[in-house]
Amino acid sequence: MAHHHGSESYFVEGEGLLGEAVGGRDVRPIATAASGDGADAPPFRFSRMGPKGQGKQHAEAIHKKLALAMTRGGGGPGSMPGGYTYLGQFVDHDLTFDKTTVALGDSIPPSELEQARSPSLDLDSLYGAGPGDAESAKFYSDGVHLKVGSTDALGGGDLIAREGYDLPRGTTGSNANKRKANIPDHRNDENLAVAQTHLAMIRFHNKVVDKLPNAMPATEKFGKARDSVTKHYQWMLRNDYLPRIVAPAIVNDVFNNGRKVFEKNAPATKVPTMPIEFSVAAFRLGHSMIRDSYDWNAEFPGTAGTLTFLFIFSGTSGDMFGGPKLPANWTVDWRRMYDFKKDLNRDDLKPPAKVNKAMRIDTRLANTLSNLPKGSTGDADGTPAIFADLAFRNFERGKMVKLATGQQMAQFMRGKGVNVKTLTKAQLRDGNGGAELDNLTQAQRDAVLKNTPLWFYVLREAELNGGKLTGVGGRIVAETFHRAIQGSAASIIRDPAFKPSLGPDNKTFRMTDLLMVAFESKKNLLAPLGDKGGGQPG
Repeated sequence: MAHHHGSESYFVEGEGLLGEAVGGRDVRPIATAASGDGADAPPFRFSRMGPKGQGKQHAEAIHKKLALAMTRGGGGPGSMPGGYTYLGQFVDHDLTFDKTTVALGDSIPPSELEQARSPSLDLDSLYGAGPGDAESAKFYSDGVHLKVGSTDALGGGDLIAREGYDLPRGTTGSNANKRKANIPDHRNDENLAVAQTHLAMIRFHNKVVDKLPNAMPATEKFGKARDSVTKHYQWMLRNDYLPRIVAPAIVNDVFNNGRKVFEKNAPATKVPTMPIEFSVAAFRLGHSMIRDSYDWNAEFPGTAGTLTFLFIFSGTSGDMFGGPKLPANWTVDWRRMYDFKKDLNRDDLKPPAKVNKAMRIDTRLANTLSNLPKGSTGDADGTPAIFADLAFRNFERGKMVKLATGQQMAQFMRGKGVNVKTLTKAQLRDGNGGAELDNLTQAQRDAVLKNTPLWFYVLREAELNGGKLTGVGGRIVAETFHRAIQGSAASIIRDPAFKPSLGPDNKTFRMTDLLMVAFESKKNLLAPLGDKGGGQPG
């Protein structure tokens, strides 16, 4: 079975494998296991952080109305540069991929499931199992450097073919086969923004390799480079990304004082699990950050870089307009996605107009997300239109795994010593410039306000907190990140002496610093198509 967001399965400790058919229907357990610790259990395991929400799920009709209320249009831009939306998607894929390939509905032993990824922040989505692994060797050019691809030329000038500006792709067969990205996680080629983010991570690794002594043996080089890349990545997530999406006081409390809710006393070196409350609800915050359009580059300025185009110019959701690789006019201008002027005081790295801003984290989603492309969802022809609505899919997936409600999670966390308040029915109903629930009947609205789906609850919390997760959502995300960093083979939590060496000082390393390494601090590499265009405000 193909891996798409619409056809997933979750091996939940103590509960077995929960699965769904394509389109989110026909929910059933497809395998069972008495314990998550047995030898026959797959290495990647989801877990339940809080209580089960059995008996508190809503009918499909309610989920449909809620979804339509949320995808009427984004509620306005926030303060965060738009690139962090897709960094978050890259992180999500680093954390949550599992390689289940069985047909849903089949009863099979967990030992037969092919699941070889870990729910830790260790960049296995970038490295696979490393160059020494027979299956992963194809991602490497020389056993140390990761492969890159080149764009397709569209003429001369700025639109020449450029090596290192597309993901590595296939070389034989039809254009459809050639378009397939040669990377460990094909979801990182489902839209152009996450694909270019993955490419930046490839370039970052390769530049770190190049800084090592030539005399160092290749196997040692790779190990040292991966260790450095992973720890700098974790540092950036903890100090740059997380405080942008979660109230900084919560992030600091968790990282300074430890976890209170999730795997509180787990041995640091034990492989973490992935809480379904994070994967299926809280970390889907990124869906509300997506814009309908971006001031993408000099060729597609203003609102010309539409989300639809970002799907088309990818190898998983789109077809590159029929070509085998990314056309030269679609390489990203990183100055438009991150704020180099603010972070680095580089006047020469200001975009022609303003930096694209991510939409505020709230209960509204971009209109485009009400109709996802089939390449992203995996839905068959004839599937009802509502199943292409991302919000509806999120609600149905939460129902599939019997997620706790927002109210249940707040009560559960208070029992664990976390100071978190339950949102009132008035707060949940009215929000602050988010989705309006006037399309629900009074009875439906009362049901939602009493037992609020966790994803909606977390977004409403953020909406009432200026666009940053707080309360239940903030705690779920901060604690999951902490555990995922702690459980990584290379870990800044287990190596507290680590300090970043690739930023401006030994305390600072942001996504802009990572991009400066990857693109040699040069404007013509960060923005290869130049300065034309722009004008659409962030």
